[in-house]
Amino acid sequence: MKRLAVDATAWELDFDTARRLADGVAATLLGEATCLSWYDAERDYEAPAGASECHQGCPTPGYIDYAANRGAELLVEVDGGRFTFCYLAIDEFV
Repeated sequence: MKRLAVDATAWELDFDTARRLADGVAATLLGEATCLSWYDAERDYEAPAGASECHQGCPTPGYIDYAANRGAELLVEVDGGRFTFCYLAIDEFV
């Protein structure tokens, strides 16, 4: 999975704005894409919920492992991991 880091700290983005930014990046790089997983470090929320429960002590967080095992092609990390989003291009399914 390719990674792209976005530094938007000067903008003080909330989760919804960071998600829209990451969605735009994914659309630009992958075309039509879907977000397979995400993590909000400030609130310690992830989707899918509980993906990291069995990854305690593992070097790879559950939300990244979940996306990687489903073919995710792009990880967008906003503000040094404050928000993380994993995407899969869906053009092959349309």
